[in-house]
Amino acid sequence: MQTSLFRHAAFTRFWVGDIASTLANQMVVLAVGWQIYDITHSALSLGLVGLAHFGAQLLFTLPAGNVADRYERRLVMTICQAVQCAAAMMLAAANLGGWINAEIIYACVALTGIAQTFQNPAMRSLLPSLVGEALLQRCIAFHAAAKKSAVIAGPALGGVVYFWGASAVYVSSAVVYALAGVVLFGLHAAHALRNAEPATLRYVFGGLTYIFNRPVIFGAITLDLFATLLGGAVALMPIYARDILQTGPLGLGLLRAAPALGGVLASVYLVRYPITHSVGKVLFLCVALFGATTVVFGVSVWLPLSLLALTAMGAADMVSAVIRMSLVQLETPPDMRGRVSAVHSLFTGTSNHLGQFESGVTAAWWGAVPAVVVGGLGTLVVVGLWLRWFPDLLKREQLVARRE
Repeated sequence: MQTSLFRHAAFTRFWVGDIASTLANQMVVLAVGWQIYDITHSALSLGLVGLAHFGAQLLFTLPAGNVADRYERRLVMTICQAVQCAAAMMLAAANLGGWINAEIIYACVALTGIAQTFQNPAMRSLLPSLVGEALLQRCIAFHAAAKKSAVIAGPALGGVVYFWGASAVYVSSAVVYALAGVVLFGLHAAHALRNAEPATLRYVFGGLTYIFNRPVIFGAITLDLFATLLGGAVALMPIYARDILQTGPLGLGLLRAAPALGGVLASVYLVRYPITHSVGKVLFLCVALFGATTVVFGVSVWLPLSLLALTAMGAADMVSAVIRMSLVQLETPPDMRGRVSAVHSLFTGTSNHLGQFESGVTAAWWGAVPAVVVGGLGTLVVVGLWLRWFPDLLKREQLVARRE
């Protein structure tokens, strides 16, 4: 089935460009995290790196959706690669010139965050026009598997290159960003007519309004939002590795890799066997499985069981993510996909960041095990409530709604 996807030359370029960009970003993330701690010796500084990125996303999400719907998405993606390349080169120059400091790192992280905020809705909204509705779910699954692999490989590659210094990582990342930009610039795809509607507040907030007025989309996005918010066990893995499972750094690495492995396996399955019916029921089932496996991980004191639970958790999360992203893209008109995708990205980004924060706070109050278990049980409660509140989502049979 994979070969049938690569018969679409535009999708192949899109896939290569996005994977290259993800790989470069993960290398930068590793180098920035290591270097900022090396400079400041402060855990708070690591948190401020995440805050700089999230703040950029929060401020520019609505303008990014507007841009994705008004301008050629291929050019938007290319410009975003150029901005990220410039940020990486700025970090490299600061290191080579001896004037690197925390403030410069924060500024470059924020610049990268802005570029990615504009890049994400442009990329998500472009994908349906590359392959059509019939292959969209399969493409999203295959693309997600490759991105998961890049998320795993990027830090490892960055760690190897860091042997020659932080500047080597930044220069290498800049080169990969540049290559991604060249690949994406050569992308040829059918582009929807530019929306000529004036850029009023109503237009800019159109993505939010559209989501709130569509129970299927709103239910799917918020189901993921609260499930991820409550089930943020990943943030507490270092505590589990050291104090509960009594394993070392190798064990922690295995724990972190297990959800990604589950996601890759689920993606590979979905590429070959896409979900063709009962998509609403499958979505709810997967989110419930996510909550249940979170509880199992929370109470486990045996490393193999913990790894199995995390792998199942990653697989369930991937299936639900593919269904959700497919529903959002297929349920949204082409001229609104940028704004809707931008809001979708904001919701998923918020849930990831706040989920880690929530896990840390509750673990400080109650301890790590109660925090994870309560979070998993909370996810199951959310599933029960959403089953009652969003019956249209539960009854959804296919990804593409029947058009009258």
